[in-house]
Formats: sequence, structure tokens, C-alpha cells
Amino acid sequence: MTSTAEPTLESLRAQLTGTVLTLGDPGYDIARSVWNGEIDRRPAVVVRPAGPADVAAALAYAREAGLDVSVRGGGHNYGGAAVVDGGVCIDLSSLQTISVDPVGRTARCGGGATWAQLDTATQEHALAVPGGTISHTGVGGLTLGGGFGWLTGKHGLSCDNLLSAEVVTADGEILRASAVEHPDLFWALRGGGGNFGVVTEFEFRLHPVGPIVHLGLFFWGLEDGVEALRQAREVIAELPGEMGVLVAGLNAPPAPFVPERYHFRPGYALLIAGFEGEEQHAAAIRAARSGPAPLFEFVSPIPYVELQRMLDDAAPWGILGYEKAAYADGFGDEVIEVIADFLPRKTSPMSIMPIFAMRGAFTEVADDATAFGGPRRESILINIDSIAAEPAPFAVDRAWVREFWEALVPFSSNPAGYVNFMAEYEADRVRTSYGPAKYERLARIKAQYDPRNVFHHNANIPPAG
Repeated sequence: MTSTAEPTLESLRAQLTGTVLTLGDPGYDIARSVWNGEIDRRPAVVVRPAGPADVAAALAYAREAGLDVSVRGGGHNYGGAAVVDGGVCIDLSSLQTISVDPVGRTARCGGGATWAQLDTATQEHALAVPGGTISHTGVGGLTLGGGFGWLTGKHGLSCDNLLSAEVVTADGEILRASAVEHPDLFWALRGGGGNFGVVTEFEFRLHPVGPIVHLGLFFWGLEDGVEALRQAREVIAELPGEMGVLVAGLNAPPAPFVPERYHFRPGYALLIAGFEGEEQHAAAIRAARSGPAPLFEFVSPIPYVELQRMLDDAAPWGILGYEKAAYADGFGDEVIEVIADFLPRKTSPMSIMPIFAMRGAFTEVADDATAFGGPRRESILINIDSIAAEPAPFAVDRAWVREFWEALVPFSSNPAGYVNFMAEYEADRVRTSYGPAKYERLARIKAQYDPRNVFHHNANIPPAG
């Protein structure tokens, strides 16, 4: 006889090796917290799994109870996709085990690991996976959306270096996706976001990096905005493709390497990271000194793990955050004029505009090799962020972000931007970010692995048909 009993928390707890948390339980508020302090959602149930079987049990419980599902990796998504009111949150922070094979140059890490944890483990062997630029970002969310940072020019995106993934599908099946096992799912996971299942383990290719790398930072005031951005354009054009580079509009931090008189001063920074020794880096930064004189500079060897977390203070946990982004083919004069016009209008000293140069190894991967939605050619990605500790300046700068983005759109090669830089998932932007061919292929794969669209709290791709 088929049971008609309603699923209970007691029955769920009995099935799990991991932990179940509900409102009032110790640890519940920590489990539901995410990086963006604006997000305040209360799941009915938080499951911290001990492994993939627990994830499958949590999905079965949610299905039987008719509850929405969200998946929390690092909890860094601006839109708070990791938590859903009244639903089941699968909190992967319980899955942080990392193992490194220095001989085979591979690493495996749990779906809840952060880049700080993965970098620490791999740097013990002077190896690294291309990651992001904020170390408390989760490995899972960044990789599934693409993942770029300092090593993108040298070794490609995070998803380009994914070798396999352990995935729990919507119906609870536990699969290993790779180039030879479920290759269609493996293709979709590399850029298609969290649409296709819960990734409980990632396996990456490692590359020799560090432990010491080289950094050059140059800072100009707002009054030199046009000249500084043109100088950055010239520097990037001549920079070896394997070097890391970031342009940012921001307030100078109160860091030891910043002269005190420039603390919190708004302006433009050019950061150049070198991974092939001091001589190559010295040659590269000479070009940065050939234009308008910066207010200050900082050139030094630096541990790779410090490079990876040097921007952490710009995005502290619990801050209020909102963002939009757009691609451009480069620092054209029109784009520079828009940036120089809008950057001085920000209100919060924490609001920031990082610009990522997509070049080198990133461009060498075939466009259809992965599901990543960005153009696989040399370009820049302009990310505009409202970040503030208080609601009033945050609201003002959220409007500033939207106006700034709208002013860039006429000069953008892909105004939809990048799915990892979306605080709001407008359907047209998600579709446009992938382009029609990739989007349709992703929708067909979605229909195979998640036909009921269980995983829809993300940059969602509804199943075909």
C-alpha cells in the first residue's frame, strides 16, 4: 500500500548523516546568512549535508513537501539566490574537504569550499586553480558561472579548468560529469550556473603558480580620469597576455602602502600582476609610468594567497550590495567618457567599478567548448557596484549603478553582461548573456536533468518545452 503520510522533519533527520536546522535552532541564523546584508530570508528548513546522499534526501523531502529549493555554496551572490523564504536551503558549507594531488596536478574540493581554502591548500605545492578576486567567494558559484580573476589571461576561466563534477540531479540521482561521462551535463556546468543540479564536489586541473608573484598598483585622482583610462588602454594593449590586469574606479584604501593623505580619495587604479618573475613584471610596469603621473604607486613581490585576498576589504561580509555589468570591445573613447562622467557621481566611498580585461588564454578556448556566456575574444567587462554600510547611500548608489549601466549600453558589445554579475535575473538578460544557440542548447539539457525546474533560484534557464 502506498503511504500518504506527509513528510516530516523527523523522518528527514532520520535519513541524514548531516544536520537539519529550523528557526530557533542554534546555527540557523548563520546558515541562512549570505554575503549581501540586504538579503534577509528565512528558509523553512536548512540542510547541511554530509555528502551527496544527504542532498538527494533533502531534494526528495522538498519535492514531497512541495517546497522551493535553493542551494548555498559560498553565499556570495548579490541577489541572495542561496536562500529562499519558506523553502529548503541546501547549505553546502558542510562540504569543504579539499585534497590535492601535486604529482597529477589535480585538486578535488567540496561544493561549499571557498577560494581562500582552495588557494591555501594548493599553494602548499606552489599550484593554483584560476579563481576570483575576493577570497571568501565560494568555489561553486564562481566556477558554475564561469569564474575569472588574476590568472584568467594565463590559464583561462575556473570552468575551463574543471575536469569533473559530482552532481546530484533534481530527482536525486548522483552522477559524475566529465568529458567522458555525461558530457552534455559537463558542458552545461561550465558556465550554465546552478541550473542542472547540486554540485557536491569539483575536480580541477592545477597549474604552477607562486608562491611569490609580483604586483604593480598605480593610482590616479578623478581629475585625471580620461588620461588615466587612456593610459590603461595603452598599457593593456602592450601587456603580455598571460599577465593579470585589473582597472578599478574606487576610493583608495587606508592601507599601509597608501600615503595617508590619499586615504579614501576617489580615483582610478591600474593593477598589474606578473607570474613569470621580476624581470618580466618590471618591463610591463614601465609602460604604466610613461603617462600621467600617478598620485602613488606600489610595486612589490607578494605571496599569491595575498594577491587573492587583497581586495577582500572592499567587499566585507554583511555589507549592502547591488551590481550590474556590461561587456565592451575595449576602452573606446566613448566608453572612457561615460566612465569619467559617472564615476565621480557615486556617494558611498565603498562603491566600486572593477573592470576586467578578458585576454590571453581566455580567448584561446573555443566559444562552443563550454556554456560560458561571454564573448571569447579580447574585451573588457565593466562591473558597477553599489556597496555601502548604510541604507541611504546604498539606495542612492543603486540608482547610480542603473543609470551608469544604461549610459554604457549603447557602446556595449554585450549589455547583458555576465551571469555571476547579476543582482537581478531579468529573463531577457539571462538569455542575451548566452546568445540564442547556447541558450537553446542549455534549455534542452535542462529539460533532461531538471524538467520540473527545481533549480530556479539562479540565473534561470527554464527547460525546453
